[in-house]
Amino acid sequence: MPPSGLTEAQARELFAQHGPNELAVAQRRSIFVVMFEVVREPMLLLLIAGGAIYLAIGDMREAVMLILFAAFSVVITIVQEARSENALAALRSIASPRALVIRDGRRQRVAAREIVCGDLVALGEGDRVPADGWVIENDGLLLDESLLTGESAPVSKTLVTDGGDLPVPRPGGDGLPYVFSGTLVARGGGLSRIAATGPSSEIGRIGGSLALLETETPRLYRETRRIVVLFALGAVVVTTAAVLLYGLLRGSWLEAALSGIALGMSLLPEEFAVVLTIFLAMGALRMSRVRVLTRRPAAIETLGAATVLCTDKTGTLTENHMRVAELRLHDGRPYAPGSQTEPPPSFRRLARLGVMASAAEPFDPMEIAFHEFEKDQGRSAIDVPHSALREIRLYPLEPSLLAVTRVWSVGDEAGDYVVASKGAPEAIADLCQLDEAARAALHREVDAMAGRGQRVLGVAEARWRGAELPDTPHGFAFQFRGLVGLRDPLRESVPAAVRDCRTAGVRVVMITGDYPETARAIAEAAGIDAHAVVTGRMLDEMSDAELAQQVREIGVFARILPEQKLRIVEALKAQGEIVGMTGDGVNDAPSLKAADIGIAMGKRGTDVAREASAVVLLDDDFGSIVAAIRMGRRIYDNLAKAMAFIISVHVPIAGLALMPLTFGLPILLGPIHMALLEMIIDPVCSLAFEAETDEPDIMRRPPRDTRAKLLSIQLVGRSVVQGAIAFAAVSAVLFVLISSALATDEVRSTVFVALVAAVIALVLVNRSFSASLLSAVKRPNPALATVVLLVALLLGLAELVPAAGKLFGFSSIGLPQTFAALAAGVSVLLLLEGAKYIRQTRSAG
Repeated sequence: MPPSGLTEAQARELFAQHGPNELAVAQRRSIFVVMFEVVREPMLLLLIAGGAIYLAIGDMREAVMLILFAAFSVVITIVQEARSENALAALRSIASPRALVIRDGRRQRVAAREIVCGDLVALGEGDRVPADGWVIENDGLLLDESLLTGESAPVSKTLVTDGGDLPVPRPGGDGLPYVFSGTLVARGGGLSRIAATGPSSEIGRIGGSLALLETETPRLYRETRRIVVLFALGAVVVTTAAVLLYGLLRGSWLEAALSGIALGMSLLPEEFAVVLTIFLAMGALRMSRVRVLTRRPAAIETLGAATVLCTDKTGTLTENHMRVAELRLHDGRPYAPGSQTEPPPSFRRLARLGVMASAAEPFDPMEIAFHEFEKDQGRSAIDVPHSALREIRLYPLEPSLLAVTRVWSVGDEAGDYVVASKGAPEAIADLCQLDEAARAALHREVDAMAGRGQRVLGVAEARWRGAELPDTPHGFAFQFRGLVGLRDPLRESVPAAVRDCRTAGVRVVMITGDYPETARAIAEAAGIDAHAVVTGRMLDEMSDAELAQQVREIGVFARILPEQKLRIVEALKAQGEIVGMTGDGVNDAPSLKAADIGIAMGKRGTDVAREASAVVLLDDDFGSIVAAIRMGRRIYDNLAKAMAFIISVHVPIAGLALMPLTFGLPILLGPIHMALLEMIIDPVCSLAFEAETDEPDIMRRPPRDTRAKLLSIQLVGRSVVQGAIAFAAVSAVLFVLISSALATDEVRSTVFVALVAAVIALVLVNRSFSASLLSAVKRPNPALATVVLLVALLLGLAELVPAAGKLFGFSSIGLPQTFAALAAGVSVLLLLEGAKYIRQTRSAG
């Protein structure tokens, strides 16, 4: 009696009780939460406070300008957040795959999310298993479980009558009576009784472990946040003291508040966060042009500091596409594809028998490899045309006989058959009834081929005449024809990429679910140190202390389960390594998320792996990781240059904000001038420095020590000296102008031009910490030229257009004042370049 499955009523009740067969997704942040996070930024709070004070004293123009600056920042952030959330929502809203279930005694298609425990699901070639379950009917089921185990070859299944009292097995290996959600039916068919859905499935269990893993805040973000907080605390103290001093001495508390806000804006290095964000965003854009998607841009910089790169094998180092690597006849003669223009007829016949033992339209990667090999050869050596062959019967793979046998009619004469069988060499040896000596020779050849990283299949042939076929393949008189070695080839770009990683001081470690022999062969071909291969069973026998002691010496981990990958990554991190982890399967997701940076494959990668990762290689090219490492190092170099510039440029700005309070001068720089300066400084230190090209030794030095601070004492000290020189030059111009009894607006205009000229000088000096200005000029930087031109136009607009001048409190200045302002910038440039030359000369000496 055919199974009837659940009733619709039972399915609805179970669905209501256990929920849909899907994983939970993170709750979307509301627009109010986003706004609150944006408004908490100190710079934005200062702009809003300044606008409110101007509004209180009735200066509507200044108030509107400052509030518009603040509103612009909020709107941009909200738009970016909305775009990101909408993109993720669109991905999640893709229609759920459908499954064929038996309910109320009839087969029907339902959405996979509606599957419940107890459902009977029919499986066929090409189907994606919708939920975990026991196999209760099996017609040669062969499943690709690579997304869970990393194994490139499909595995066979057995069946059970119920399975309710059996322990649920873990994925991996042949002969399990259990199928797992998300795996692919490569061949055959069957029926599964669902035992686990959603979070209870193997994929759900991995998803649960992902939820427990917190994504670490990138080190650079933590350091930058700490620096900004320290500077902000200092700015609050100084600003409070200045406001009290100004209010008590001059009696105007509103002006004191405005001066305090201007001083606070001059002292607060909010550009640190802006520059970091823009650098990483621009880095993400540059990476996208080489087919690398950065889901979390900060990961690019982290990858630049990576000391260990843990990589999966299948689909990452290899093509995830099986090919015939070797043919070996029964007498031991070998043939390697590509070694000759054309294989001899005996080898073509061996390959043809492999095709005849495969499905006509295969899903199994090994069967696809047989078909592709014959197609590449153009013709076969079988003595019967393919068009005359008709498949008569299939003897599927069984646990007792790991071989597939197909019977073909070779012509019009009834009862004239060719029988082709392929499978595990031991099974083929049994079918051919080889003696002990032949079996020993066979095992030696199989071991040699497996040692070269090949998956080895035996091939046999038989002839049959008669109307009645045997009940089992053992009824045929098979002749052993030879062995076929199949291999998932190494990607062409991998050896060079591994070599580049080694030159850059990055150790590459392979972590795979495949067999040790295959893993060792692939590792050696890729250039990965394979002198020590540790299996999952060996790993289980190690304590955490033993693993921590040995993990730096192990180059290859084989037959590894998902939780073991996670343990390896965490052991490396505990040793102070900066760990990058590549992968494409669901089994890689926990380790991708736990690593300092996770890198998923875009083409063959699963959604779970991509969601857990920070970087996605859209072309699945391992070589793109080298480009990401180079980009990360370049970002860090240029970021240090930009940070040095930010510190140096704030010294003259803060000095000009303090001078009126100290010497009783009229206020030269108000909040609106600070906002204008930010419009100049931000693009200069972000776009111009970000576009600087690589340093010559960028991939020849070891990874930087992550304990080293981005803003070292030496860097801060040099920046403060640079800023002090710039402040001295601008102050000299200011005192000359004051002694000339010029109007306040004219003094303000000239001093502002001098300050901008000094800013440009600081940019040019900091393009390189070591190279001279002439050397830096030879390195093209179109972004810098564009920014300088725009700054000149903006400055000219503010100085020459009456309406703009009135808005900023400027007036036109004459040629003497212009030359004095520009002379300040030139003097800063010459002094600092001279100091750099002296420092280089001393270092060389």
